[in-house]
Amino acid sequence: MTSWHEEVLHGFSKQALRVDEELFSGRTEFQSVRVFRNEGQGLVLTLDDVVQTTEADEFIYHEMLVHPAMNARGGARRVLIVGGGDGGCAREVLRHPVEEVVMVEIDGEVVALAREHLPALSAGAFEDPRLELVIGDGAAYVGDGGVPFDLIIVDSTDPIGPGAILFEAPFQDACRRRLTANGIVVTQNGVPFLQREEFDHTRRIREALFRHSGFFFASVPTYFGGDMAFGWGSDDLDMANGDGAAIGRAHETSGLATRYYNPEIHLAAFACPSYLRADGPGGGAFA
Repeated sequence: MTSWHEEVLHGFSKQALRVDEELFSGRTEFQSVRVFRNEGQGLVLTLDDVVQTTEADEFIYHEMLVHPAMNARGGARRVLIVGGGDGGCAREVLRHPVEEVVMVEIDGEVVALAREHLPALSAGAFEDPRLELVIGDGAAYVGDGGVPFDLIIVDSTDPIGPGAILFEAPFQDACRRRLTANGIVVTQNGVPFLQREEFDHTRRIREALFRHSGFFFASVPTYFGGDMAFGWGSDDLDMANGDGAAIGRAHETSGLATRYYNPEIHLAAFACPSYLRADGPGGGAFA
């Protein structure tokens, strides 16, 4: 009998992936976890029945989470990753000549399961001596103060369960205070065609806290509903008006062979659809 994983994140719709091989299904202290193989998407990781990443297209998400901010800054020395238990974000950060990466993940069992069942996602990142893995509360870590970071990446789940606090103003303000000059915070912000309230909520918070803020976009097939939004904020650097020549030079200098990201994608990604602009005509699933 054919088994299917069904995701009903939005209530009014669902997507399903056939489970060709079950590798793990169980609960951690914080959430349910499932790892399975699908013919089209390869290995799939779900948390609380929501697909987090798939082997087939994770490169799009992780490259866009990391490289636009890295190249906008011209690099980074110290990077903080909040979440990112599968290791894909750390993998992309560590492809750059960073000195130190701190990764704070609340669920250590997710890290262990990803290392066991999806090792290609981290590709050795957890063994890199530049990476410090902290199993703990990311919001508490950021709020405790300390040495600032050039780049903070929030690779979180949707704003439900343990990830909900990461979408609120106190955490975003704590991130702002932990940034260096020209520092940037980048977050995943869901699929705004279906998650418009989350998108607008983040926009209002960021505009109140940061001198510069906004979104950029990428199409990640796994995430049902259209383009994925990535939010960003900085007091000193306007990512939305980047110097194309400088970004091209930064990417060329890095020598990175990327599968999705390139300087042309970088510049185009900041074009915002009219219906998502604060002063736009509206539209989308809930118009």
